Order: sequence, then structure tokens, then C-alpha cells
Amino acid sequence: MNFENIILEKKNSIAYVTVNRPKVLNALNMATMEELRAAFHDIKADKAIRVVIFTGAGEKAFIAGADIGELAKHDAVSGKEYTHRGQSVLNLIENLGKPVIACINGFALGGGCEIAMACTMRLASENAKLGQPEVKLGIIPGYGGTQRLPRLVGKGLAMQQVLTGEMITAQEAHRIGLVNEVVAAAELIPRAEAIAAKIIANAPLAVQYAMEAVNKGMEMSLAEGLYLEATLFGVCCATEDKTEGTEAFLEKRAPVFKGK
Repeated sequence: MNFENIILEKKNSIAYVTVNRPKVLNALNMATMEELRAAFHDIKADKAIRVVIFTGAGEKAFIAGADIGELAKHDAVSGKEYTHRGQSVLNLIENLGKPVIACINGFALGGGCEIAMACTMRLASENAKLGQPEVKLGIIPGYGGTQRLPRLVGKGLAMQQVLTGEMITAQEAHRIGLVNEVVAAAELIPRAEAIAAKIIANAPLAVQYAMEAVNKGMEMSLAEGLYLEATLFGVCCATEDKTEGTEAFLEKRAPVFKGK
């Protein structure tokens, strides 16, 4: 697939998605969002891909927010449609069925921070800065920031982030649980690849169902979530991979999973 604003590469069961607009700090316009939609649909359909590593081009920014010139043109009706379209892309990323590791290599602001939050996990370089500065522009987060941020860090800390519009450092983001790890910039992709390798070694369907249990369970009561977990556990028990995994353990050998 050919793209103008992003790069999609595939290697060793990993898809690498890079927002490639470094001259504007990888700012998101709708054309970029639609390319991301196409790329993630392609990844979802590609059975050879097990994990996605998502980052931004250059050394300054992961994604520094929306294209403000494009944003300024919206009225109430078009603004609502604009956010719905963006939210649908982030929902695709979050519910891809394959882990997406965000490598935050600089600024992750506004829509950039929101995309990172839609990813399965987040790694940040030591110089990364994260924030939801939308109130400084007279708007609110529109790509899920008011919903995913409190789910990740709690209501109070999320309110502080959203209402002040201030940026926080990678270290502070790690302290409050917004990012999983902070590493040197040069180690960001290698660390993501190391995590990806561990995931790829596991049973594909088990990984998929574990993600489904967590993502859907977050929106349920504990009782409903436990029922979902038991159901998906049962589904796993009917797979060839479960048979292979348990037999390999008992035979003291490495399992060979087939995703069946």
C-alpha cells in the first residue's frame, strides 16, 4: 500500500506504522487519519502480523496534535463529524485484536496523546512530553481523551491534565501510569521489539482473547467481566494451541503455536 503521510512496513511478524510528517511535528490532518484507518485495516486482515509498533518520524515528536488550520474551519455540525471519524480510527486501533505498542519519541499532545492511549501499551523516550492542551484552543479533547485518560490514571489526575492543558514529562507520565516504561530514545524501538518478541512467542488466540477480556471487561461490572473471562477461557480450551501449550509444558519442550 502506498501512503503520503504514513509509512507501513512489515518484518518478522511485526507491522511498523510511522506517522511521517516531521516538518509539522507529525500533526494529524484528516488525510493522515484516513491513511491510518487503511493501514490498520490491512494489519487486522494480515494473519502474519502479530504485533504493531506505532511511532512518529523524526526525533522531536510522536504526534504533536491536530492540524490546527484544518481544525479552525469546523462548526458545530462538522466538528462533531470530525471527532466521530477520528474516534472510529482510535477504536479500530484499540480493538485491533493485536497488541499495538506506542513508541512516544517526543511530543504526544492532543490527538497524539489520545492515539497513544488507544494503543495497548505505551513506551516513552526520556525527552517525551505528553498532554491534552485543547482547552487552550477553546475546545475539549475529541479523540477520546476525556474518556481514556481517566480510565488510565483516575478521574482526579485526568481532570488536572485536561483542565490545565499542561504538558507532563515522560517520568511523570510513568509515575501516574500513563506510560508503561521510560527508556533512552535510542532504545525505544529495540525495547518495543523485545516486548513484541515475547508476545509473538505466545499463543496468538490466547493473546487475542486476553486483550478482548481486558478491553470489554473495563466497560462491565465485575460480575459481567468475570463471566466474559470464563467464557473466553472456555473458548481457549477448545483450541489446538491450548492442547499444544499444555502438552509442550508437560513434555518440557517449547510449544509450536498455530493460532488455531
